[in-house]
Amino acid sequence: MSKAEPHIADSHDLIRVHGARENNLKDVDIAIPKRRLTVFTGVSGSGKSSLVFDTIAAESQRLINETYSAFVQGFMPTLARPEVDVLDGLTTAIIVDQQRMGGDPRSTVGTATDANAMLRILFSRLGKPHIGSPKAFSFNVASISGAGAVTVERGGQKVKERRSFSVTGGMCPRCEGRGSVTDIDLTQLYDDSKSLNEGALTIPGYKAGGWNYRLYTESGLVDPDKPISRYTKKELHSFLHHEPTRMKIAGINMTYEGLIPRVQKSMLAKDKASMQPHILAFVERAVTFTLCPDCEGTRLTEAARSSKIKGISIADACAMQISDLADWVRDLAEPSVAPLLTTLGQTLDSFVEIGLGYLSLERPAGTLSGGEAQRVKMIRHLGSSLTDTTYVFDEPTAGLHPHDIQRMNDLLLRLRDKGNTVLVVEHKPETIAIADHIVDLGPGAGTAGGTVCFEGTVEGLRTSGTVTGRHFDDRAALKKTVREPSGRLAIRGARVNNLQNVDVDVPLGVLCAVTGVAGSGKSSLIHGSVPASEGVVSVDQAPIRGSRRSNPATYTGLLDPIRKAFATANGVKPALFSANSEGACPTCNGAGVVYTDLAMMAGMATTCEDCEGKRFQAPVLEYHLGGRDISEVLAMPVSEAEEFFGSGEAHTPAAHRILGRLADVGLGYLTLGQPLTTLSGGERQRLKLATHMNDKGGVYVLDEPTTGLHLADVEQLLGLLDRLVDSGKSVIVVEHHQAVMAHADWIIDLGPGAGHDGGRIVFEGTPADLVTARSTLTGEHLATYVGR
Repeated sequence: MSKAEPHIADSHDLIRVHGARENNLKDVDIAIPKRRLTVFTGVSGSGKSSLVFDTIAAESQRLINETYSAFVQGFMPTLARPEVDVLDGLTTAIIVDQQRMGGDPRSTVGTATDANAMLRILFSRLGKPHIGSPKAFSFNVASISGAGAVTVERGGQKVKERRSFSVTGGMCPRCEGRGSVTDIDLTQLYDDSKSLNEGALTIPGYKAGGWNYRLYTESGLVDPDKPISRYTKKELHSFLHHEPTRMKIAGINMTYEGLIPRVQKSMLAKDKASMQPHILAFVERAVTFTLCPDCEGTRLTEAARSSKIKGISIADACAMQISDLADWVRDLAEPSVAPLLTTLGQTLDSFVEIGLGYLSLERPAGTLSGGEAQRVKMIRHLGSSLTDTTYVFDEPTAGLHPHDIQRMNDLLLRLRDKGNTVLVVEHKPETIAIADHIVDLGPGAGTAGGTVCFEGTVEGLRTSGTVTGRHFDDRAALKKTVREPSGRLAIRGARVNNLQNVDVDVPLGVLCAVTGVAGSGKSSLIHGSVPASEGVVSVDQAPIRGSRRSNPATYTGLLDPIRKAFATANGVKPALFSANSEGACPTCNGAGVVYTDLAMMAGMATTCEDCEGKRFQAPVLEYHLGGRDISEVLAMPVSEAEEFFGSGEAHTPAAHRILGRLADVGLGYLTLGQPLTTLSGGERQRLKLATHMNDKGGVYVLDEPTTGLHLADVEQLLGLLDRLVDSGKSVIVVEHHQAVMAHADWIIDLGPGAGHDGGRIVFEGTPADLVTARSTLTGEHLATYVGR
């Protein structure tokens, strides 16, 4: 008997991509198996994210959005169709990326994962004394009440009735649910030993003789010749806190108000990202954040803190380590809220399972690292009953110790085994090794990438001869000799977050790696306890702020010497050579593209017809330097520009130095005018490092600089760290990558576990000693890595 033909519905087991041209992709054709784990590899900038996130996931999201009504689509972000000829066999995509969580001060781990919402219901049902609905336990809901007359029509007659209402919220009225209050340091506003006429005010923009200054000296409310320290109570109130009042000053009608509200409105209410550097420096000096004295940092009203279950208030529950909170919830055998306890318990167990049991629900979401934020986003998908879904992950092992990577691998395989398609962009060989299918992009980065170099299995990749294949089994060896420290940075009694009264001497003049499992206290020790003196340069993974007008040339300050060189060579002013200033094409305002908003349809970005995307006015492009116009220079990759400005007619030492630093950190393939918004996380961090390499500081603190780096690029990074140390700098690296650990001169290992199981120094010494001792988790994994 012949075998039955398979049903036609079972034949769609591939996601087919034809002619993908997004960003640097060069007509990529590829077929990805469904219900399998596919890992995308390749050097940083080779086009992995362009294929996975900007093409496959973006089109899936766009098609889902199109199923909603036009009215609903008007409220959703509009997505343009990716540059691709055919996308076939797509399923619903769930994107779990490394975008940091919102920095809103009221967003916490609890609010971001719905655990807080469930806790609030729990306390409103079981808390004694009963204080109200779940809103009474929310630090985002303020208590309000009101009363008044309303007119209602009853039986054809209008009747006036008195109505009142009240909402009991849990927001602490003093700090408005933020947990901390801002205070202004008056010594930063003025020198009280001087009088106003002697120039007492020290605020930027308040120069003697200027209008801001004359407002106070000519108001008649204070004596401008009397030192501020000798003001009476009334004068000091008029000077600092006077309410806005119209008055004539020097014959002009002006509004006078106290110095503090005036500074708050003009400077403190602004977004920090838009401030000029000297004003930002003043604001950071003048504003101090202190724990709210009313709620002691819990963000909640006294009533919300008074309601307890078994002696625990909601503030205590949110402050507990999540692994402990999960045990407490399990012990609440209360039949009346059984479904709620089950769901809450599962959510909290997911935190522990994913390796985040060391967090607490009150932790501000903005303080999570990229890897932690990604794992918090994973939590809502772990217990999901959805199948035949595409899960898209961006380096899920970022920020994970080798010990935790195994656990993450198990989670990825579990999602796959439920019948889901799992697409992972990854560099770590431990995760590449578990893939069912591998797609290797390259061969290089930027314009040298964008093609598929290999498709197949792990064994095939090893023998493929691609960059990833050649470096797949690379292992950094322990150094034969280590450098001797030139000094010590003493940390005494460190107790930030989970640190348990740590005393440690960080060696200077060497490459020092700080290691330990995620949550063991590495960042708390280095970022929270290393004295932030003038000499410390910290390069973290916080995103670079910048619009699509920002690019590597503007961010690094490279554009200034280039503009001056063009201006000098042509005898015109430098502002002409800025696409954000006088030289901008008037049609597109220097953007190079014209944006057309189509309401709920995806907006269109069309290349500007007048400047053909060059961003400058035609007369500006007549001016040349070394035979190139300004738009051609901005289109150059860093490596070509370094040669161009290094010698000949375009020789510009200031520009050449900055380009040399960009090439040093491995960004030789970036074009000078590439928008910052298109850079990957690893590229952004290296761009920051290049910018800081010229700083005067003697101690560099780097936070996981290998994030987003291909195995082949890690070697280049180690060379760069060596050059920094050899030039007399001290380099402290918070790192999980074993190649960096093996290459270090000194290791400080924290642990033994995460959260309250960590926060202690479990090893100090050379990598060779750590490998020999094998006394910690890090030692075990490092010994395996170097083959001991």
